[in-house]
Amino acid sequence: PMGSERMEMRKRQMSTAQETPGAAQAQHSTGNRGSNACCFCWCCCCSCSCLTVRNQEEERARRTSHELQAEGIPNCEESPAPTLEEVNAWAQSFDKLMLTPAGRNAFREFLRTEFSEENMLFWMACEELKQESNKSVIEEKARLIYEDYISILSPKEVSLDSRVREVINRNMLEPSQHTFDDAQLQIYTLMHRDSYPRFMNSAIYKDLLQSLSEKSIEA
Repeated sequence: PMGSERMEMRKRQMSTAQETPGAAQAQHSTGNRGSNACCFCWCCCCSCSCLTVRNQEEERARRTSHELQAEGIPNCEESPAPTLEEVNAWAQSFDKLMLTPAGRNAFREFLRTEFSEENMLFWMACEELKQESNKSVIEEKARLIYEDYISILSPKEVSLDSRVREVINRNMLEPSQHTFDDAQLQIYTLMHRDSYPRFMNSAIYKDLLQSLSEKSIEA
């Protein structure tokens, strides 16, 4: 029975393929006025490129929108170059690493290589939210954080358990500076336990440490 079903399907596919050229020829024989015509083409010729131009414009608009969104995420925080003492301190604890912009930048560079940069971006967004006092700004930033990092539809969704998600959904009824506190702590703990040990053994950290050590010796 399976073989007969496949054979029947193949027949239908062949039949459709044979009918398509005839249908296209019939449509062409009725004249080029109609579907090929557009508001910019007075001659209604079949080679009109208006559709192509429109598609190019839409693609350009999508690309521009994507670039603007990307510009909203700075590649790194502004900070002075780390000292050898600071970089050595990063190895003492995750808290000391996260305490300085230089430490966060180096760690964020490492997370980018593991395709988990959204964890740091979410943590930073939560820190920024805590600094706000204007109610309307808080609501807008909370909405953006939810869309960017909590929504299951977002490509930057962070990994949270169901309990924390339930808390966030309740908090979003009346957003505040602390709407994402539980989620931020969970992501902080995840970065500490999962990513931080690998960062300390990474080329990014070791190369930076070696470079600063060599400069210190030269000085």
